Amino acid sequence: MIRKGSNFNDLYNYRNSKHFIRTVKEARKFEMKKDLVIFAGACQSYYEGLMLAGANFASSPARILIDFIDPLIVAEKIATTSEEKFVTIKDIEDELRGGQRGISGTGAKGRKKILWI
Repeated sequence: MIRKGSNFNDLYNYRNSKHFIRTVKEARKFEMKKDLVIFAGACQSYYEGLMLAGANFASSPARILIDFIDPLIVAEKIATTSEEKFVTIKDIEDELRGGQRGISGTGAKGRKKILWI
């Protein structure tokens, strides 16, 4: 966030989220189905914008600093889960430092291609 305490739903209050959002939209042009798992964002990102753009998981719904290992935990869970199972944030929130305050999303099927943005 650029302006602390300002409007959380204003894209212009975020330094890099517009770039993440544009990249998520471009990635979804090539793979419209949710076969491609996209994790987008960084600390204090515009979570709602990232999810609307098409990310499966994003940071940071509570605009908190996330642990650098948390996105790797999400990716590892997806990569090691059978394709028959749908992974939700509830399945892994206890393993994340900030839980659903730091990372959340709609979920994804296991063992799919993962794109880091």
